[in-house]
Amino acid sequence: MDNDWKKKSAQTQGQTSSQVFLFDLMDNDWKKKSALDVQVGGSHYKGFKIQPVEFITKNKLSFLQGCIIKRICRFNQCGGSGLKDLEKIKHEVDLLIEIEGWK
Repeated sequence: MDNDWKKKSAQTQGQTSSQVFLFDLMDNDWKKKSALDVQVGGSHYKGFKIQPVEFITKNKLSFLQGCIIKRICRFNQCGGSGLKDLEKIKHEVDLLIEIEGWK
């Protein structure tokens, strides 16, 4: 299987696609899967109708705006960081205010 992975990786290098390939043990074959179907380190974003990364990208939000959206979506979810996420949101809002010149 390791050689198959290397072969498929070599075939897909240089392509700009949101598709990833995963090996399906049931079918013993490679399957195309959207990167949005895969979440590393939990599942706290996958339950949303639109994932934060989709919303952030489609609306061309800044880095700090994206961080705020991401954290507000997950703070009370399993895998979120609760109060720590909310405190980070406050800090990111303060940064945004300062960077935008309102302070």
